[in-house]
Amino acid sequence: MVSKVQLEQIFAEQREALAAMHRQSGQVMGEIADALEKCIRRGGKILFFGNGGSAADAQHVVAEIVGRFTRERKGYPAIALTTDTSIITAVANDFGFDSIFERQVEALANPGDIAVGISTSGNSPNVLRGLEKARELKTGTIGFTGGNGGEIPGLCDLSFVAPTPVTARIQELHIAAWHAICDLVEAELVDNPV
Repeated sequence: MVSKVQLEQIFAEQREALAAMHRQSGQVMGEIADALEKCIRRGGKILFFGNGGSAADAQHVVAEIVGRFTRERKGYPAIALTTDTSIITAVANDFGFDSIFERQVEALANPGDIAVGISTSGNSPNVLRGLEKARELKTGTIGFTGGNGGEIPGLCDLSFVAPTPVTARIQELHIAAWHAICDLVEAELVDNPV
């Protein structure tokens, strides 16, 4: 049987991590929302990528941006670079797994777009290479990571670093932060159309 004490410990960790995010990350979350809103207004697109749970987060956030979060509105341009198995396997086979996002960023990103790399450790080689390519192409860069941030903050214009070393809590904070950011971006674009 599942231990109620263990479950309470998990809930306590979650509350503590969320409270730390509220104390430490509000400003950068607002800056990220502003950057995404400006990108969409100027006709840019947002490219998301990550591995495993971070790949799922990339797809989840793109669905909120392209579909809708809470308001009726037109779709906004965003692409998850984690969904096309033919591209991923071809690039991995021909160039190596570390190139799967770099190659797609090279093909799809333009100046004025934003590339969002998600890695709980901040050190995933394929995410780092995707962000490096984005910088080379003069594409904006946003990183989502956790713990000590890893290498991602050094490659990004803006970085959200979940204030916990626990991978599960990092992933939970990432999606909580993205939901807040999506809400801010959508409200600004819907309430203040150009």
